[in-house]
Amino acid sequence: MTRRLHGIVPPLVTPLRDRDELDVAGLERLIEHVVVGGVHGVFILGTTGEAPSLSYRLRRELIDRVCRQTARRVPVLVGITDTAFVESVALAKHAADAGATAVVLATPYYFPAGQTELTGYVENLIPQLPLPLVLYNMPSLTKVWFEVDTLHRLARFEQIIGIKDSSGDLSYFEKLMSLRADRPDWSIMIGPEAMLPQAMNLGGDGGVAGGANVLPRLFVECYEAAVACDTRRVAAAQDRIDSFQRVYEIGKYASRYIKATKCSLSLLGICDDYMAEPFHRFHPPERERVRQILDELIPAGVSR
Repeated sequence: MTRRLHGIVPPLVTPLRDRDELDVAGLERLIEHVVVGGVHGVFILGTTGEAPSLSYRLRRELIDRVCRQTARRVPVLVGITDTAFVESVALAKHAADAGATAVVLATPYYFPAGQTELTGYVENLIPQLPLPLVLYNMPSLTKVWFEVDTLHRLARFEQIIGIKDSSGDLSYFEKLMSLRADRPDWSIMIGPEAMLPQAMNLGGDGGVAGGANVLPRLFVECYEAAVACDTRRVAAAQDRIDSFQRVYEIGKYASRYIKATKCSLSLLGICDDYMAEPFHRFHPPERERVRQILDELIPAGVSR
């Protein structure tokens, strides 16, 4: 990468038509929607992309299609988190062959690892990876943090280029800034999208914002206003971002975030809202609530 990762990087949903079938036309529309919306990169096969629920075959197809269509207009980050070491390596090699920019790794899930084991895991993985690596702190789902002391130990590896933090803990995010003493080149990105301005005030480089699937220009505007220290524009963008957060209050469990995002995209005519099993798309009453929120945010003729 010629400069460190920054700006707005949507964690793309994976548009599906059936259990193991991509919504190809929807994926193409989604990519153009976010790229034209001004995003600074795309991240596929993350949490919002339902990666753990997808077959390895489909993951590879998705990587190929996204890399081909983006055609290096923006960096492509590929999630390689898995319960099996060799599968993470295999997916990273496929991503490199397809033309991806970097790979992204959360802590292995199901069996929680201690910090010593986690450090060894990453140390063993790095020599096998053909691309730069972004670490991904997602303790609500993996049950394990990348503790700050662990990150200081890992910072000696030049192949690691930064971290995405989805903990929602701004005190932890602030502590991540201490890593700049070791690695001033690291990208430090926030996950929870409504925290974007606060994270940037702490020194963050931008956000991996799920809502940017739906409203890319809004999140880019918020980022650009924060860079320019334009508090009026930041406040205006934050108000709209906060209003959009209401879609995530519809439904239950962690899957509601993905359901709401896919439902929004479906209502905008961008892609299908089919969910990877065992989850279901929103039913008509929930879908209508999402529609009402979008109608308030996107009046006729207003840019997304």
